[in-house]
Amino acid sequence: MYNPKLVVTRAPHIKIKVENTRQIMLEVILALLPATAMGIYLFGGNAAAVVVAAVVAAIVTEAAVDRRFSNPSEIFGDGSAALTGLLLALSLPPSIAPGYAAAGSVAAILFGKVLQGGLGKNLFNPALVGRAVMMVIWPAAMTTWVSPFDGATSATPLISGEATLSALFLGTVPGSIGETSALLLLAGALFLNIRGRIHWQIPFFFVLGSVLTAVAFRANPLAHVFGGGLMIGALFMATDWVTSPMTPNGKVIFGIGCGVLTVLIRELGRYPEGVTYAILLMNATVPLLDRYLKHKALGEA
Repeated sequence: MYNPKLVVTRAPHIKIKVENTRQIMLEVILALLPATAMGIYLFGGNAAAVVVAAVVAAIVTEAAVDRRFSNPSEIFGDGSAALTGLLLALSLPPSIAPGYAAAGSVAAILFGKVLQGGLGKNLFNPALVGRAVMMVIWPAAMTTWVSPFDGATSATPLISGEATLSALFLGTVPGSIGETSALLLLAGALFLNIRGRIHWQIPFFFVLGSVLTAVAFRANPLAHVFGGGLMIGALFMATDWVTSPMTPNGKVIFGIGCGVLTVLIRELGRYPEGVTYAILLMNATVPLLDRYLKHKALGEA
């Protein structure tokens, strides 16, 4: 009789307490709530509507797919759909139409999760897949920014270069709903690190790679780190268990690659924001990193 406790597999082995997926997803959502609340406070009612639309659409889409294929699930499911919708919403401009956010969540679940085999089998981060689809379909809406409180159209700090370091750190600058406050994102990530949900290697080397590349371009490294979506990408998206490497060396290479590509896209590409495509490109390298940087089995040459 099959007993999963007796199955011997190749290292590395992830050693954690036996916990269900929903608990882990809920903790990540909890860690994102301070940044979410800050975004709604800064940008107002439409930002709240975008968050609700994205989360609800993600949950409904996954529930519909489960029902279509006769997979038993509760309305909330394991929480992964809600997390995908929330991450997508936090990466969107606060002025975008809630309907666009809902459509992005549908794309995130279908193309970023379902068509890749479902939870645990997806190669690419679902929220970033949804955002990439939205960038292709609605490029103008995805690059229109407003100032906090007054809602006036404004450029992000990555374009204008006028924001102070304190404003960038606290989040009182034009930007996406949940990306602007580095302080609250760091607080949430610290909670997840204490809980053992994320590890320091990927965020650290993500930031290090971006700083070194920015210096090479003679750009302001702090503006690259605290401006745009680098912090939420490094702390909450690049660290996704499914789409990031398992080995320590793989995490280092993955993090550096994300940081370098982010700044290269920002400095040389059409878009001021490069986090989405940088992480997605590095997601594609994860199978190779896991294959060639795996620990050797005992006795293996």
